[in-house]
Amino acid sequence: MSLPDSPGVIWGNSADPARVKATVVVTSMASDSHTWNLVYLQLLLEELGYDVVNLGSCVPDDLLISSCAELRPALVVVSSVNGHGYADGMRVIDKLRACDQLVATPVVIGGKLGIDGAQTGAHIHNLMASGFDAVFDDTATGIQDFNRFVCAIPAKTQPEQVHWLLEPTPTGRL
Repeated sequence: MSLPDSPGVIWGNSADPARVKATVVVTSMASDSHTWNLVYLQLLLEELGYDVVNLGSCVPDDLLISSCAELRPALVVVSSVNGHGYADGMRVIDKLRACDQLVATPVVIGGKLGIDGAQTGAHIHNLMASGFDAVFDDTATGIQDFNRFVCAIPAKTQPEQVHWLLEPTPTGRL
């Protein structure tokens, strides 16, 4: 099967070339062994044009911090399905924000953040006040809200390349 050659259509990627090289880290936390949510988020983010590093399930805090510090991603996405996202998230965000390389990196959390159902306003407020840039619940609009947030992130700028302009000398030599 071949894909049609349509002008203006980029299959499986974002039409925004600036996003193609930006990296997003997708992860769960130490207590969460679910993976289907991470695969879904990875595919969604890749479709939006990001390079995705999926750290997988049961990620120890130290591995999350060291991986993010090394990769310097444009975004860190923390996903929880087991219902312990609030407690784990409060612990992890403190460590992420304590790392000098990650102080300004957007970090979001979403999924099932509590074992008793929907998050309360206080839980969301606490997560945001602790350093998360956004909190997405597992309601019907959560993924659309996440998609809007991701699309609103400024594209990661590529380092400016230095171009040397060599001008001929009066003798004609460079």
